[in-house]
Amino acid sequence: MGFFDRFKKKEEPKDIGPLFLYSEKELEEVDAYIAKAFGKFENVFHELVSPDIHLDVCIVPPTDDEPFYKLVTMGAGAYEMKIPEKWKEWHIERAEYVIYVPKDWKINSEAMNDYWPIKVLKDTARLPIWCDTWLSFGHTLQADEAGTAYAPGTRFNSVILDFCENHQGEVRFETSTGKMITFYQVIPLFPEELKFKMDNGDAGSLFDKFEEKGIEYKVVDNNRRSALE
Repeated sequence: MGFFDRFKKKEEPKDIGPLFLYSEKELEEVDAYIAKAFGKFENVFHELVSPDIHLDVCIVPPTDDEPFYKLVTMGAGAYEMKIPEKWKEWHIERAEYVIYVPKDWKINSEAMNDYWPIKVLKDTARLPIWCDTWLSFGHTLQADEAGTAYAPGTRFNSVILDFCENHQGEVRFETSTGKMITFYQVIPLFPEELKFKMDNGDAGSLFDKFEEKGIEYKVVDNNRRSALE
């Protein structure tokens, strides 16, 4: 059974209720940290069906200094990923995920060409559970085995994870119960960019390409230049 076969097999939720949850105190702490690290927010996409983790998405609104929405998961870090032994000293077993979209993005639209960034967040957060794997810096995820685009109107068909940073540096948080949570930025890729990363086996080489060509890649832009032009 291949990777995407396993992914699709577990795609249909079972009505068994959440299995991995933050405690009420932990949830309050993570909520407060997201507001501190990314900005205050009032709106949250609350999940109605939660078969494994309860995964909400916090909507941090644009500001004059940061004119884009920050969509931040809250709930993924309740699950402890199975990290290879050699990486355990880094305490990256728990994660939350972030994606940035422009200020004119139709946040409340249910059309797939608007909703896909949120779907990508949710799929990314659940993949370690569904596929019994782990995620960290440089890992890539493809929309499907065929490399289909996420939605009409975009060529993005995959994402790469980068450590999330703000003006204070790397965004990591330890709860009062000792759970270290790393926040990763989810960066969409074009097919040729994914191929370049896979061929080179090195995320740094791809990020260097973006920097060399002066491409703004941290905020979703369906019309941005490709790093492989």
